[in-house]
Amino acid sequence: MVDTVRPLRDRVSAPESLPLPSHPDVAAWRPATVADIDGIWQLDRAMDRVDHPNYLATRDEIAEDFGFSHFNPALDSLVGLDAEGRIVANGMVMFPPGQQTLVRSVLHGGVHPELRGRGIGRELLAWQLGRAKQQLASSPKTLPGWVIAFSDERAPQNARLYERGGLTLARHFLALERVLADPIREIALADGIRIAPYTPELSAAVHAARDEVFMDHWSSQPISAEGWDAFVGAEVFRGDLSFVALGPGPGGTEEIVGFILTTVNEDDWERQGFPGSYISLVGVRRNWRGRHIAQALLSVQLAASRAAGHERATLDVDSASATGALGLYTGMGFTPTNREFAFTHEF
Repeated sequence: MVDTVRPLRDRVSAPESLPLPSHPDVAAWRPATVADIDGIWQLDRAMDRVDHPNYLATRDEIAEDFGFSHFNPALDSLVGLDAEGRIVANGMVMFPPGQQTLVRSVLHGGVHPELRGRGIGRELLAWQLGRAKQQLASSPKTLPGWVIAFSDERAPQNARLYERGGLTLARHFLALERVLADPIREIALADGIRIAPYTPELSAAVHAARDEVFMDHWSSQPISAEGWDAFVGAEVFRGDLSFVALGPGPGGTEEIVGFILTTVNEDDWERQGFPGSYISLVGVRRNWRGRHIAQALLSVQLAASRAAGHERATLDVDSASATGALGLYTGMGFTPTNREFAFTHEF
């Protein structure tokens, strides 16, 4: 049973210092710097092409991590270099803010496919776990503390690595696809509720609605202002394929009652086998649920994606979501394709 009375700093035993890993196939280990962004991106894409070829990391995503105030590369990152100076291993340990009900330390990274199976991953993970414990042990909060890592089911070696490292499989997330050539059902909404395009002027209100909606989702916490701005300001974010639901608010005004936000990464299309959009976020505020708002948002987004020339829309969903999200999506024509696993170690 997780102790939620004593502060994490008293519950987590963390090493005072972290020695660098040692492996004969890695010439040098050191913290990452901004100058390594391209090298890390190339490594990530090499891993992605093997582990989950239908979605590849973007350079912007990696650059965003280095810009976050809660990420200190000198302490929270490690790269392994081969004899030619190429980055062949990378480990990042993110410590996101917004810790209202949970303190999270999130692991990212891996080893180049050409060097897997030699024990480099075990060395890297041991360092990451040590840094994660240091992060959690720095917290005075009396909340649960989790180390979290994710693995696509097409990369079973990662799942085995995490389990050997002491993490436990905690959750399954399903990747879903929807063929846009199939009929898209139009959804009628109650009087006073309407769907409108997302605009930058709505960003703050949608951010607040997202944080409210996702507080009842597994492991979710509020997104920081800089994290939100990075998301809606990213090159792959598509405001023209994103929408909000508006309903009656106080004093005769309208308020955000739901949202659907979309990204498009054209670099994924060749390996996916189709041009398509990715539905990053769908949410309806608790007091407005049960009125077909999510279905209406999906219907509008699917029609807009089809009009943009896309063949499919994709998204990910927690298979055990208490909100009934899986049934919502399958009811709108989405079908499962792959799974992603979440592994945790809880304090």
